[in-house]
Amino acid sequence: MSTTRTQAAPALLQGQTVYNRVFWMAFAANVSLMTANTLTFRFAELVAWLGGSEKLAGTIVSIGVLGALIARLVMGQAIDRHGVRKLWMISSLLFIAACGMFLGCRQISWVLYVARIAFAAALSGMFTCSIVHIQNQVPAHRRTEIIGSLGSSGFVGMVVGSQLGDWIFNTFPVDPTKFTALFGIAMVLGVFYLTIVTFLTRRQVHQRPHETPAAHRLLFRYWPGYVVLAALMMGVSFTVTTVFLTRFSTFLQARGDDVNGIGTFFTSYAASAFVFRLATRNWSHTVGRHRMILLGLAGHGLGHCLLPLVSADWHFLIPSIACGLGHALLFPAVISMGAGAFPRQYRGSGTTLVLGFMEVGAMLSAPLLGAVIDFFGAKFGLRIGFFAMFYTSASIALTIGVVYAFTAARNPDNDIEHDEKETADWSDSSQRRPACLTDDATTTHDESDEPLSLPMPHLGRIA
Repeated sequence: MSTTRTQAAPALLQGQTVYNRVFWMAFAANVSLMTANTLTFRFAELVAWLGGSEKLAGTIVSIGVLGALIARLVMGQAIDRHGVRKLWMISSLLFIAACGMFLGCRQISWVLYVARIAFAAALSGMFTCSIVHIQNQVPAHRRTEIIGSLGSSGFVGMVVGSQLGDWIFNTFPVDPTKFTALFGIAMVLGVFYLTIVTFLTRRQVHQRPHETPAAHRLLFRYWPGYVVLAALMMGVSFTVTTVFLTRFSTFLQARGDDVNGIGTFFTSYAASAFVFRLATRNWSHTVGRHRMILLGLAGHGLGHCLLPLVSADWHFLIPSIACGLGHALLFPAVISMGAGAFPRQYRGSGTTLVLGFMEVGAMLSAPLLGAVIDFFGAKFGLRIGFFAMFYTSASIALTIGVVYAFTAARNPDNDIEHDEKETADWSDSSQRRPACLTDDATTTHDESDEPLSLPMPHLGRIA
């Protein structure tokens, strides 16, 4: 069965590095995207300024994620059919349009909901295409590493975006100016991202597979297993840190605590995650991805338990380091195991489906955690409301960790042996490919993959 495949991997087997021009251009694009995305972590502030509650902010975010999930039902199949380039560019254009719609929001109306749906769908498409593109540059035994290395660019963007967002909020008055600056800069960064993507994929040629099954068929036939629970928890954690943490920070500021925004948290979060990502980039072969997932869940749970203790900027350091550890370990392990459950010709669909479970976690948790804040806040004060929210998310991480430890983690993660076999297969197939192709070019991959009719579930199956 034919599918797209970049020529970077055979070059790697001949002694060249995966950290070439293609990687660093993708890295720069991802920095700009995460900077723009981090600026929008202030979305709950926009809803509050427009007169909405914490629950309403969570509901709008949840509806946006639902829209992204619906888009994912066709996104993976579209990538398999039409290639990464087209979907990547369309998603980038949609992101720019969504930021433009945020700029025009002056009241809570249908425009705000549509903008959030477009924003969430665009982000899901951009991140999915980026991951599919970069993991197709390398053989299987380097896939977890390359996903983690590219993901480290997001930490750089998170530092820049959080500091820039705090500067905007502390500099501009409480009027539309600050939100115009936030979403205007995000829009400009989206244009920069689109420029890089257009240049990066300019020589790609897509070979459509003979069969492009619907997403639900692929999901049931190549079920990733209990790793989806870890993906759900990642969505919960993203909701805590990107939606409600900024509101908690604003509450502390209003109460008179020595807190100046979320910059300290996300700078420390990103810096620690970057260091942990580099230090653990080979853990999939040594420690194993099951242990990476368990340690990642523990990191998120610990970080959320420590956030209620914050009353000054420097207090954010310890919980941010714990959450950074969780992010650094979970993301590459979950994506590698989840997407690796799908054959290579359906890797686009597999990646988008695994990322979709993160969005399911965000969609389900956003209104729930917002309601927890409102309920306990109304009875015992807003401070207790935030405390209850943090402890609820930590309890979810603990529960998922226990379930995973007694299910998927009991299965062997034979990553090294499996990857050595795939590398040998890849090496054999690379000898049959034209040597004239460049790093940007694509070719067909005709090796036998597992038949589409494999039954579910594949519990503990490895990439």
